[in-house]
Amino acid sequence: MKTRMTISMLVTSLVLGGCATMTDTQRGTAQGAAIGAGTGAAIGAIIGGGKGAAIGAGSGAVLGAGAGYVWSQRMEEQKRQMESATAGTGVQVSQTADNRLMLNIPSDISFDTGRADIKPNFRPILDSFATSLLNNPGTTIMIVGHTDNTGTDTINNPLSVNRAASTRDYLVSRGVPIQRIQIDGRGSYQPIAPNDSAYNRAKNRRVEIFVMEQTASSPTLPQ
Repeated sequence: MKTRMTISMLVTSLVLGGCATMTDTQRGTAQGAAIGAGTGAAIGAIIGGGKGAAIGAGSGAVLGAGAGYVWSQRMEEQKRQMESATAGTGVQVSQTADNRLMLNIPSDISFDTGRADIKPNFRPILDSFATSLLNNPGTTIMIVGHTDNTGTDTINNPLSVNRAASTRDYLVSRGVPIQRIQIDGRGSYQPIAPNDSAYNRAKNRRVEIFVMEQTASSPTLPQ
């Protein structure tokens, strides 16, 4: 355990310590390497003790580096475009810690309770988003659907996936290649507010859209 923690902390400090002087690409790769090193060290320690931790940290850093994303000028421009397009709608546009562009679309814009068909107010936002994506063909998209905790997993889990699928299908109808889009549904398992009131439950019923510009070594979406 001590060896695992020491290696993980050492690799993380070395990688992240230089972030202030790194380019955007280097910073995204470094963050991936640090995460990969910590995970690899943990797994290696379980398998082979101290030596396994050292090997695992090195392998994890290499694999983790491939998962970094770059925050380029193009990504910054996309962020500005979407902030302008969604101003006053309640949609939150932000840059994530791993250099992805995230749109958080609440339920009062996107979907009615228990439904997976897109509401009219959501369409102009997706129209602007599709235009932005077509102007930036080097990006890929992950759409994640969420629900509140009302109802059972049998209902919520497929509903969250269907909401993501409806969003994907609308973007595809506007010309975005389906190969660039991946979807997922998390049901009620990732709330952003306690499910203790109608107001908070509405916050948790949402769709999150992530846009990634990949580094040369980043993994590509499955075809």
